[in-house]
Amino acid sequence: MKTDRKLGYSVKEYLIDKGVETPMVEFNMSREDKIELIRDNMKTVIEVLGLDTTDDSIRCTADRVAKMYVDELCSGMDYNGFPACTVFDNKMGYNQMIIQKDITFHSMCEHHFVNFNGFAQVAYIPNGNVVGLSKLNRIVNFFARRPQVQERLNEQIFYALEHILGTSDIAVLIQAEHLCVKSRGISDQNSGMITSKLGGGFYNISKLRNEFMVLATK
Repeated sequence: MKTDRKLGYSVKEYLIDKGVETPMVEFNMSREDKIELIRDNMKTVIEVLGLDTTDDSIRCTADRVAKMYVDELCSGMDYNGFPACTVFDNKMGYNQMIIQKDITFHSMCEHHFVNFNGFAQVAYIPNGNVVGLSKLNRIVNFFARRPQVQERLNEQIFYALEHILGTSDIAVLIQAEHLCVKSRGISDQNSGMITSKLGGGFYNISKLRNEFMVLATK
């Protein structure tokens, strides 16, 4: 996957300005140092729980968990890896809704560090620029790959697209199931959470808003 560091940090500054950036502190460590530190601390957790770290099934668990956090579950915290999102002139003058449906994502609840996953429905109306559909998927998954709350994930996707596309005619709807609800606490197996962020015409024009909601939820 091609990445765009400059665009990533530009998006980051835009999210900070909008007040929706993930709370982060500067912690300059190499990938290897992060993995080593997480591995050592995870090994302590495993031992405190009473598991035998010499068993062949558990021996490498701490190392696997550390690499999973750094390289997969939290990879979206590094804006050096922000996906390249080349925009193109809207030469056809297309001025209707573009919607990418059922974008799958996996994220991690920042309250309990367990998974939440679901689908994102993303739409925009071009304002001079269009972007490849797969870029919408990549932006969703970039912001999902970090400790999150669903409301902030929704806002980050919206404002990143607003910044990249140069328009507020954007709609983002997220439907997700949270393991922090399913596997602990209330242990409700059937409930789900829906959030949305609508801007521009999607917010102000009821006909457009209704059209998006019908298409996004059918």
